Amino acid sequence: MSNELIDAREQFIQGMSRITHFWGFPKAMGAIYGAIYLSPEPVSLDELVDLVGVSKGSVSTNVRMLERLGMVHRQLQVGDRKDYYLAETDFWQVARNLLKEREQNEFGLALRTVGESLNLVASAEASGEDAELAAFYAARLQAMKGFFDSLDSLVAMLISLDELRLNALSRFFSPTKKS
Repeated sequence: MSNELIDAREQFIQGMSRITHFWGFPKAMGAIYGAIYLSPEPVSLDELVDLVGVSKGSVSTNVRMLERLGMVHRQLQVGDRKDYYLAETDFWQVARNLLKEREQNEFGLALRTVGESLNLVASAEASGEDAELAAFYAARLQAMKGFFDSLDSLVAMLISLDELRLNALSRFFSPTKKS
């Protein structure tokens, strides 16, 4: 493999690490997905250790997470006891899986926290300056709750889109080619 292709692969793997870290996932998970994505053939855990430079335990843990998110798929090879992995290349499906995972875990918790805070403010027996502060808190928390409720509905809608609508959405967001 030429130095330029090696550099391109390394740069992509680093970029995927940054993206996954930004979204709250381990950097190694992004690096592993990047290495699998740019592999024309299924990749074993041992190969991923060499490509990404993290321990086999870390590779194994992160590959399981990627599998759970539907970002990679295990492929068995006849006569070989090792597991091999291929990347999911349907990015709309990956986005749906990630939204579903995040929506179920983090977003649900955030919604509950805002709601509980709003209930605490509503039950507070405040007078004087505290009454003004309680009204301020209530207004701010209600605005946040309204936004989160809208966002939750949007995410639920995206998660529930079927393939036909996803393809239409994909075409809508794809850059058009000028003649």
